[in-house]
Amino acid sequence: MRLFISIDFDAETREKILAVQERLRRLGEGNFSREENLHLTLAFLGEQPEAALPAIRAAMDSVSVPRLSLRFSRVGCFRRESELWWIGLDETPALMRLQADLTAALRAAGFAPDAKRFRPHITLAREMSLGRVESCALLPQPFAAAADHISLMLSHRPNGRLTYTELFRRP
Repeated sequence: MRLFISIDFDAETREKILAVQERLRRLGEGNFSREENLHLTLAFLGEQPEAALPAIRAAMDSVSVPRLSLRFSRVGCFRRESELWWIGLDETPALMRLQADLTAALRAAGFAPDAKRFRPHITLAREMSLGRVESCALLPQPFAAAADHISLMLSHRPNGRLTYTELFRRP
């Protein structure tokens, strides 16, 4: 089972993210994230056996999940083999503490979440090659959102289509 822990967003926030994605879509072709797959990954666990689910849930239950005030403030891309475009969130103390506490709880339970520095972002598109684009053209104005839960998600491909299924929600 390919697993990760994330924050999901309400319909209003998704619409705002989709508006940014639509501006990006007008600039070129790529592999765009589907609306139902838009999320903020807090911890990527990779392949795990089903027997690990109780320990993951216990780690999630051990952290305090505050009501978060999030601010989407920039758009950018990671340049690797191909470009991955994202919308970024401010690194607020509450968000960064939640991610650090969750990672520590998972490590204490014997898991090895991705050790890369946490950069809060939501993937909008993969496999694009646009060159330089001004962030303000894609996100003319920052916007705010709230979140009050985390979810354990299963990443799988029924019928070849990338799908994320919620297995557990921690309010």
